[in-house]
Amino acid sequence: QFIAFASLFFILVSITTFCLETHEAFNTIINKTEQVINGTEAVLQYEIETDPALTYVEGVCVVWFTFEFLVRVIFSPNKLEFIKNLLNIIDFVAILPFYLEVGLSGLSSKAAKDVLGFLRVVRFVRILRIFKLTRHFVGLRVLGHTLRASTNEFLLLIIFLALGVLIFATMIYYAERVGAQPNDPSASEHTQFKNIPIGFWWAVVTMTTLGYGDMYPRTWSGMLVGALCALAGVLTIAMPVPVIVNNFGMYYSLAMAKQKLPRKRKKHIPPAPQASSPSFCKTDLNMACNSTQGDICLGKDNQLMEHNRSSGRTPL
Repeated sequence: QFIAFASLFFILVSITTFCLETHEAFNTIINKTEQVINGTEAVLQYEIETDPALTYVEGVCVVWFTFEFLVRVIFSPNKLEFIKNLLNIIDFVAILPFYLEVGLSGLSSKAAKDVLGFLRVVRFVRILRIFKLTRHFVGLRVLGHTLRASTNEFLLLIIFLALGVLIFATMIYYAERVGAQPNDPSASEHTQFKNIPIGFWWAVVTMTTLGYGDMYPRTWSGMLVGALCALAGVLTIAMPVPVIVNNFGMYYSLAMAKQKLPRKRKKHIPPAPQASSPSFCKTDLNMACNSTQGDICLGKDNQLMEHNRSSGRTPL
């Protein structure tokens, strides 16, 4: 539990640092323009430098993630399965850019600067560490199982949506040209749907019921097509969703039932009795004495009977 809480703490700190690095309060613009003596004009060059405190915090988090990754690699019973695991690949990809950036930061060559600039862009892979939370939260694991089990439903949803987008983008393109002016055959003056590919964006936004309002029909025929597109989008999305919801409910019920099961306890196996112990000759209903123990037990029984006869007791 300590390792789990520590890993969760560093994941949250790393993601918070990643988000704060983009805030202007932690970024300083430095003028990197080089003065040209013999030239006529100098090209202005600016570079954004992140607050070193955030870099140190990220370094501490990376050290922890590296330690955790190496320990899991060393003690993994199957190295091949460990490498094939998607979460382990995400861990490695999220750790590697930091070390490469630190190693190339001291170089001054142009190639090193180009690689360093590329690595700074690739730093967004650190946000993938959020998927490591699936090791500690049951709900995220249930979500992952639901997505894998609902692959066919998602594929069906994408096909329905693609067909609707293609149909309604074509319809809105021609519908907006119904009221075009004779001197404007392309209808570019009174409509924003200048071609069918532009209508793809409008169809996607309308069918998913977002409605950004950046593009909208202006003719009565275009408004009719827009209304039909919105209704078709609601029906298209509503059909596969119940199956996905049922899959989520099934996996969630299984996960909750598994958590409520009692933990297995190790069975206590008593040690074998020694020859000098009093219980060595005692037999239970499931075991019988072997040949050696049978002679010893028989001798003990005879001695007990002799003792009872001498004392006048009747054996039961």
